[in-house]
Amino acid sequence: MKLNTNQPSFSSYQRDNHFYDEIFSENNEVKEVYKTLLNLYSEHTVQDFARLNEKAKASFFNQGITFQVYGEHETKEKIFPFDLFPRIIDHKEWSHIERGVLQRSKALNHFLWDIYHDKKILRQGIVPLDLINSSANYLDQMQGLNPPGGIYNHISGTDLIKHSDGKYYVLEDNIRCPSGVSYVICNRTALKRALFGVFNHYQTHTVTDYAENLLEIMESVKPRGVDVPTCVVITPGIYNSAYYEHSYLAKAMGVELVEGRDLFVENDFVYMRTINGAQKVDVIYRRIDDVFMDPLEFRPDSTLGVPGLLAAYKLGNVCLVNAPGTGVADDKAIYTYMPQIIKYYLGEEPILNNVHTYHCNRPDELKYVLENIENLVIKPVDEAGGYGISIGNKLTKEEIEKVKTVIKENPRKYIAQPIMSLSVHATYIEDSQSFEPRHVDLRTFCLLGKDKSFVLKGGLTRVALKKGNLIVNSSQGGGSKDTWVLKK
Repeated sequence: MKLNTNQPSFSSYQRDNHFYDEIFSENNEVKEVYKTLLNLYSEHTVQDFARLNEKAKASFFNQGITFQVYGEHETKEKIFPFDLFPRIIDHKEWSHIERGVLQRSKALNHFLWDIYHDKKILRQGIVPLDLINSSANYLDQMQGLNPPGGIYNHISGTDLIKHSDGKYYVLEDNIRCPSGVSYVICNRTALKRALFGVFNHYQTHTVTDYAENLLEIMESVKPRGVDVPTCVVITPGIYNSAYYEHSYLAKAMGVELVEGRDLFVENDFVYMRTINGAQKVDVIYRRIDDVFMDPLEFRPDSTLGVPGLLAAYKLGNVCLVNAPGTGVADDKAIYTYMPQIIKYYLGEEPILNNVHTYHCNRPDELKYVLENIENLVIKPVDEAGGYGISIGNKLTKEEIEKVKTVIKENPRKYIAQPIMSLSVHATYIEDSQSFEPRHVDLRTFCLLGKDKSFVLKGGLTRVALKKGNLIVNSSQGGGSKDTWVLKK
């Protein structure tokens, strides 16, 4: 099937031969998995998509599906941009992704247990000790502590890209507070409302089973002696960038959404204030950073946390999801050692490859980075949301010199990666009212519990809506697509 320029909705689509196009092959033939979908979409004009796009935006706004963007002088609330053309992943391709994501999550959990207990991987020199000691996310308070069920990273978000060679690579692991799963579900709902008929032609896995699996995972790590655990989601409050997600997940699981002021600790147990009196809480899905969760242990000025929470956790009277101190493992400097970590704990070769990464703390690699910044992406090891990233070929000479100075001041804080050719996907662009290729990545969501694991068969396909931009994060102007994983 050739690209038909008479198709109203794709009449101006220009394939870029420099990048892997997920829909069109090198000779402009539509890939098999997209043929039916493209035929269905070709029945709509550009005006139809403009109308449907406005309808989707109104739906998102009315449901409060927004996020906060933190600027230097102000904070803005924005609708999460949603693209109407879905990404399709076939069963074979997804099976590879799922096995790889689960492998990484399990290896990271073993790694966290080790560095907070025996430290074998550090003593054997496989991962440098100074890398752990210098991490701001390593918590001395977690030393020797056994989390319920032996699980640290109950929820992991793994970011993948498809390179020009057609293979998936892991960009980073997120195991502190990975966000975005609510948008996965809302994207599916929005697309069904706008173009329900297209689902009749594909057998796709559901994404609406995430909340029930998350609740099962939480209940599986309940404290000892508890039969029916009380679970809650704790949020920093309505001004947090991901507050919509906090409220959505609490509602979907049928549990209470609480703030720190709603909880208190008495006799080393956690209780929730209710109109019927105090109710004991057993499992807390926390969307609060480590340093804010307990003013008696961390920042004394925090009003977001619960005084005495960590003491209750240490005694095994409450389970925290994810465990405190997990951030040390999603440090981008640790990411460079993931192949060795997987081999060490699981005795397996990595299923998903890393992007080749230079850590500026290593003298030889620092030298290379400083000499080749124009060909590299520079990232701080402890930032999220696309903040602090510098793309070398987009910088002026003056900006390159500034980046060099910043790196040399604190080499431990920075990694560098080659500028990867993220795959592109047809995306409806509002300004031009046409479909154009845009760079995409994929965030997957993996759950680990006691004797249970789950990988959501779908994910958050994030789109860099600005032409030529490689940063897909919503905080940097990115949007998202519905992601279809096909059944056999």
